Amino acid sequence: MNDLEEIVYKHALLNAAKHKGSANPGAVIGSIMAQEEELRSRAKEIGPIAGKIVAQVNNLSVEEQEAEMAKYDVEVKERKQKKETGLQELPGSHENVVMRFAPNPSGPLHLGHARAAVPNGEYAKRYGGKLILRIEDTDPKRVFEPAYKMIPEDLEWLGIKPDEVIYQSDRFDIYYDYAEQLIKKGAAYMCTCDSAEFKELKDNCQACPCRDRTVEENMELWNKFEEMDAGEAVLRVKTDIKHKNPAIRDWVAMRIVEEEHPRFGHKYKVYPMMNFSVAVDDHLLGMTHVLRGKDHLANTEKQKYLYEHMGWDMPEFIHYGRLKMEDIALSTSKALEGIENGTYSGWDDPRLGTLRAIARRGIDPRTIYELITEIGVKMADSAISWKKIYGLNRNFIEPIANRYFFVENPCEITVDGYEGGKVDIERPLHADHEDRGNRILPFDGKAYLASEDFKDGIVRLMDAVNVDIDGDKVSYNSTSFEEARDLKARIIQWVPVEDNVNVKIVMDDASVKEGLGEGALADLEVGDIVQFERVGFARLDEIKDDELVFYFAHK
Repeated sequence: MNDLEEIVYKHALLNAAKHKGSANPGAVIGSIMAQEEELRSRAKEIGPIAGKIVAQVNNLSVEEQEAEMAKYDVEVKERKQKKETGLQELPGSHENVVMRFAPNPSGPLHLGHARAAVPNGEYAKRYGGKLILRIEDTDPKRVFEPAYKMIPEDLEWLGIKPDEVIYQSDRFDIYYDYAEQLIKKGAAYMCTCDSAEFKELKDNCQACPCRDRTVEENMELWNKFEEMDAGEAVLRVKTDIKHKNPAIRDWVAMRIVEEEHPRFGHKYKVYPMMNFSVAVDDHLLGMTHVLRGKDHLANTEKQKYLYEHMGWDMPEFIHYGRLKMEDIALSTSKALEGIENGTYSGWDDPRLGTLRAIARRGIDPRTIYELITEIGVKMADSAISWKKIYGLNRNFIEPIANRYFFVENPCEITVDGYEGGKVDIERPLHADHEDRGNRILPFDGKAYLASEDFKDGIVRLMDAVNVDIDGDKVSYNSTSFEEARDLKARIIQWVPVEDNVNVKIVMDDASVKEGLGEGALADLEVGDIVQFERVGFARLDEIKDDELVFYFAHK
């Protein structure tokens, strides 16, 4: 057994042990791709080996499998216990690393985009390399013009600073040049077949008649391409017409697009397809490593044909697993539809998973950066949830968020029998940071309570007095905290009658809590993070003449 076969053998034995002696080839390959990062580039080679070795392992009795497992016991245990987290080392050379983040400008960035932006930015920084922001805007139907400005703003919030910004819509003449080079090499041809006709031929591993055109015939059609209508012809890159994946067979490089482009109008009519423009740019911009989701595995294989036709050195391709996001609305098209029909207030509506919605709620950008870095770029799928985000974010904002009282739907009370006069109640802005000082809540026998707290029984107005609520009547009981404890009184927040501010809190489901907050809130500035002691953390979003508007982060 050679080294590669031995690795496959170990994974097959481990998989068999988990499934009552029957290993599965797909699961074995998945295990290797997830845990043996140095072998990911050899996936095509591993497939046939895995099939052969899994059959060999499955022919062993369970006792024989266990005996074989014993030979590799220590190594298998270590592999099983190790949990891969964080960004592993990049494969290949770390000299002059060039990475790229390449979003489509269909809207602002969301958490799914951060999945690509953060690792690219972090790797470029780690190796002293270069990060290029490449705006892939070669499909005018998917361009949302304000996104040209929004994307760099969102990256800046994340703490990612590209070294260069490239717009693919500025590079059409470059794409034309390389399309002509391919035609002249005999590596691409103009196809005028009906799309359905071509698909039938392709699915049967048959070349279309256009494939046999001479270079001269293809160049003649290419030079007339601009005059054609959409669907009349396309430029195809020659691949293996019998490739096991029909999608890779003679893929389209150029097509006619008649929609107006927001940056150049109708200047161009022949548009590059993604796989063509991306491969050309990755080569010309000197990409050393390309990070992309494993859903792009077929696209990677398509692009490799272009590299081979042109004699280019290929970058290191790293594919990562899907990011499953629970209860997070990420679809850019659905978000835009919701904004246009009034379902959402804008791209920063708190129900969305856009970075600007997350920022508006007071989620620290380091939370997202740390989350994505922790997930890494492994092949295994990963899941995130708001709960995970909130847990990480709490580490950043809990130390900086001062504490304040807020009462929802306030009702004013007057404490009968109170004779203590006016007193100033002092409470720390943050119990763990006494150096920040105290806030003052004046009390003179009157206060605002939250409507939900106005219930019969003895309650303690926090740090002030104990009162007895009986129907509509509120009577003084005592001042002693010890007595309140002995009476098992509820301890509730309150807001001074003479020193308060109107407060509105927009919650994560876009519902609104309205009420009063203590007067010390008036000292805040937009962007400050606070903790309302019964509601949770919130960010001050707007200061109106008579109202402070907060956006809820989490508890």
